[in-house]
Amino acid sequence: MFTLWCLCLSCVSIHPSAVPQPPTITLQSPKDYIFDPRENIVIHCEAKGKPNPSFSWTRNGTHFDVEKDSKVLMRPGSGTLVIDISGERADAYEGTYQCTAHNDHGTAVSNNIIIRQSRSPLWSKERNEAITVQMGVSLVLQCRPPAGLPPPVIFWMDNNFQRLPLDQRVSQALNGDLYFSNVLPEDTRSDYICYARFPHTQTIQQKQPISVTVLNMETMNETVAALYNLTDFFSEGERRPGFMMPLGATSSKMVLRGETLELECIAEGLPTPAISWKKDGGELPNSRMSLRDFKKMLKISDVNEADAGDYRCTATNNLGTAHHIIKVVVKAAPFWVSAPRNLILAPNETGILTCRVNGEPKPKISWFVNGIPIENAPEDHSRKVEGDTVILSNVQTGSSAVYQCNASNEFGYLMANAFVNVLAEEPRVLTPSNQVYQVITNNPALLHCASFGSPIPTITWFKDSKTSIKNGDPFVIHENGTLEISVAQPVNSGKYTCTATNNLGFKENHVFLEVKEPTRIMKQPEYKVVQKGMSASFECKVKHDPSLIPTMTWLKDNGELPDDERFEVDTDSLTIKHVTDEDEGTYTCVMNTTLDQDSASAMLTVVEKPDPPTDLELTDQTERSVRLTWIPGDEHNSPTQNFLIQYEDLLHMPGVWTNMTEVVGTTTTAQLNLSPYVYYSFRVLARNHVGYSQPSQPSRQYRTNPAGTPDVNPSGVQGAGTEPGNLVISWIVSSLQWFDL
Repeated sequence: MFTLWCLCLSCVSIHPSAVPQPPTITLQSPKDYIFDPRENIVIHCEAKGKPNPSFSWTRNGTHFDVEKDSKVLMRPGSGTLVIDISGERADAYEGTYQCTAHNDHGTAVSNNIIIRQSRSPLWSKERNEAITVQMGVSLVLQCRPPAGLPPPVIFWMDNNFQRLPLDQRVSQALNGDLYFSNVLPEDTRSDYICYARFPHTQTIQQKQPISVTVLNMETMNETVAALYNLTDFFSEGERRPGFMMPLGATSSKMVLRGETLELECIAEGLPTPAISWKKDGGELPNSRMSLRDFKKMLKISDVNEADAGDYRCTATNNLGTAHHIIKVVVKAAPFWVSAPRNLILAPNETGILTCRVNGEPKPKISWFVNGIPIENAPEDHSRKVEGDTVILSNVQTGSSAVYQCNASNEFGYLMANAFVNVLAEEPRVLTPSNQVYQVITNNPALLHCASFGSPIPTITWFKDSKTSIKNGDPFVIHENGTLEISVAQPVNSGKYTCTATNNLGFKENHVFLEVKEPTRIMKQPEYKVVQKGMSASFECKVKHDPSLIPTMTWLKDNGELPDDERFEVDTDSLTIKHVTDEDEGTYTCVMNTTLDQDSASAMLTVVEKPDPPTDLELTDQTERSVRLTWIPGDEHNSPTQNFLIQYEDLLHMPGVWTNMTEVVGTTTTAQLNLSPYVYYSFRVLARNHVGYSQPSQPSRQYRTNPAGTPDVNPSGVQGAGTEPGNLVISWIVSSLQWFDL
């Protein structure tokens, strides 16, 4: 990592503030502005220029005198309008607004901004007739919401404000209608209610409830049956799919480039048909495509011309299939290929404005000068219009202007401002003088020479005020005047001079480059394995450029060190006292200077005696043996070397634990040979490199048969007389060799 650092801010401005400049629109409201009648209307229009521009407005093509309307305020130093519609008829301010920003060097105009009031009209009064249908037939419940601005969001609920469930059989179409591929008895209800939510006003309105009764042979009473011919009414059973939406075999859909295409196919049939999609003669765009509403809707985002074609939806059940083809046509509102860009020209120079657009149908291009159609503007012999191009030849001082390009077709328009600023200005170097750049060896160095002038100045660089620098290794002079040294070396340090020259004058500027030695960690911290409770130390020896001030930072797991007095940071070391398990991790020393940094890391592993084994279990029990199994405890980063099994004889030696056997640390079971007439209880200890764990909890008691034969003979047999006429025989019974005498 490296940083190019200088002792003052780099200058990024290309146009000095004192130079005359035609207006530029910097902020405007969207073309379609729908306002909430409960809030003020705010129509934005901000612009910059030298001198500062003044602002005016038109409404519906005629001058809008802001000062004569007490409800309208233009913000100071701005063209933004604030219209207070409280207590007024909000619709009185609907219309098409356009902002104009003007100064001595030209006029810029905003888009036409259409202002409309959001509306949430009431549902028209209607009386919904109760609907009675045969089980299994298809059904459509119409919503017909009022036309709001913007259009409302439609959903169906019941009297308890619970959303009606939608599934493969029941669908809500884009127009809000509710479709049943076939009805079931559970569809009978009297509260099918269509709701419309209007986004801007956040109001919700509802249609009158619709009652639906689904009849079948079991539920039809005699009164109802008398009204119908039962043979006709219940003659239809399972049937092939057919399309409810769209109708017929084919339909068409037009979508604009960049918008989202939504295609829907809703089918009726019994059983409920399944829907699938394909594009005839092409592939569906999987990365931009999604299937919604149980595959009944196909959505394609960010539509382009390749998405045009025939889309086939297929409805299938066990009786057959039905097909519908939707022919998709992609049109396009105008979109930019290349918008016109501002020009700064010197007297007698030539410039070109281009307005490259595309669209379907092909957009019509119109040019304006200072907001006036170019054909009606004052004659200018230096100007020539060729379709989407304006050629300006041999321009003269005083011919500055703002040009507007308008491209339109039936689906919309684009409008862009581009100024032509004719200036005769001697060179100015905008980069502050005596700027000091510092860079690390072997990294790029960028020395700036931002300039302004008209004609555009030629930039030349010199090293130590005498050697002219040419393009070529290791130097690159960029178009903006910046000198790049791709791999800076100490020999490149020194004074650099840039000159800016045009036919009106000459300016020079001095900057300085200092190439520094890199920061390097010479001794890296080393991997540590430390026992819990002990101390751990890491060393980090660093070499850096002596002119740079270093700062050492230690990190744990790429974050800050814990706020704990056990962590002691010295100039080039870190010590952790009384290490705990939580201290384990990766420790990194980071040496920062103002230009670069270096870092190195090492792991700390905390070891400790293992945790005691758990879950002791006795299996394979016989009179003289048993199998003991256990679950090892945490090894604490030191592998278990062996397990020690101990026993307690609760009958003869209670409270005394005796070593019985050891097994290797990779096993968790042991076959134990037992002695008779012992009340055994077992426990296990684990040992790693640090030491033995605490004992496990004892196993359950295991008692061997007291009538057993001893495994070994008694030892130490002796015979001696203690009195005349007697002989005393004595012996030693080995441990755990008790038996019934």
